[in-house]
Amino acid sequence: MADIEPLLQSTGAGEIQTPEPEEQANKSTSTKSKAARVASLDVFRGLCVFLMMLVDYAGSIFPIIAHVPWNGVHLADFVMPFFLFVAGVSVAIVYKKVSNRVDATWKAVLRALELFLLGVFLQGGYFHGINSLTYGVDIERIRFLGILQRIAIGYIVAALCEIWLPCQRWRHDGFPKIYISHWCVVLSLCTIYLGLLYGLYVPNWQFRVVQSPSSLVTANNSHVYTVKCSVRGDLGPACNSAGMIDRYVLGIDHLYAKPVYRNLKECNISSHGQVPQTAPSWCHAPFDPEGILSSLTAAASCIIGLQYGHILVQLQDHKDRLRNWSIFSFAFLGLGLFPVFMGIPLNKSLYTISYLLVTSACSGITFCILYALIDVYGWRWLTCVLEWMGKHSLSIFILITSNIIVVTVQGFYLKSPDNNIVHWIVSLFVHK
Repeated sequence: MADIEPLLQSTGAGEIQTPEPEEQANKSTSTKSKAARVASLDVFRGLCVFLMMLVDYAGSIFPIIAHVPWNGVHLADFVMPFFLFVAGVSVAIVYKKVSNRVDATWKAVLRALELFLLGVFLQGGYFHGINSLTYGVDIERIRFLGILQRIAIGYIVAALCEIWLPCQRWRHDGFPKIYISHWCVVLSLCTIYLGLLYGLYVPNWQFRVVQSPSSLVTANNSHVYTVKCSVRGDLGPACNSAGMIDRYVLGIDHLYAKPVYRNLKECNISSHGQVPQTAPSWCHAPFDPEGILSSLTAAASCIIGLQYGHILVQLQDHKDRLRNWSIFSFAFLGLGLFPVFMGIPLNKSLYTISYLLVTSACSGITFCILYALIDVYGWRWLTCVLEWMGKHSLSIFILITSNIIVVTVQGFYLKSPDNNIVHWIVSLFVHK
């Protein structure tokens, strides 16, 4: 567990040269910098965890903050890019000095593998719901990809870039040199992504839905659906090439069984999460929002965070850091909004280019605000809870993702298993 702390928890090696907060520096006659932890990075990581908890548990009560069914963005759709951004910044700190590239590569691979396997373990779906205290997972239907797996993929790509494609020395005028090799990797990932997304032909496809997965598959307890596509370059939920790649490579049984696009009005989902038989066939199909194709642009998001980390590590002046971060952020925002006007939607499930750029811009702007408030002006007391959550983010993530907290609370009931706090909250707020 300690080996993967640099990814979601405290950066460990994250103590870098950071000027004192302005209100303290004004009282000091010394102009020297001291080695200090960048508290805003821990706060940002804690903010990611807090937002994840907020949208997971309050999203059903307040749909405006939950994931958008397909195109567009809500608050929940910023959580994953924020995690990837913070992971990228942390990579720049962890690998700011690499003495042995081969050894560093092996450590990075092991860390990513540990995080990936931990994600597979936690994504298993062991907790079967608030109406059932049963436990377990069907190996034939276990989900291979997920949140931690995506962070692991982004991390290893960014780490390999940092280890094997070192940057030039920083210019002394407060402006960075362009990391051409890193940006070439980003461009290559985006090019491959666009080529596969728009270039692959998606034929008609079928899938089977088993009403009772624990029993044998028969004609009475299963239904075969056919999705008519025969298109190329479609960005809808039914016929996109991202879903086709996942079905061929991972297998449809190992994808996310309850995709968010079921909340589209075409699917006419009930208040209890059931899709009627009269809904379009694709509404019943699994789809993984952390799939293989979208992981390419997700990795690019992590490399963009890496560039912000370079600025943090190499530049010592607050103004230089904030200036360069702001230039990057607003440039990404402009570049991201342009394809939106050209018809490329903001789509988290496909992790489109416009979504990549806009969310990277928002990540950078958020980091600028946190850095200015906490590390420049010293308002650390305002975010002490988020900072604590950031330093223990992996532990909190495990407790929340695997529903250990929910299971523990639900396990205490009065007279009847249904008479517990969790069931009461859901009945009062969610199924109201």
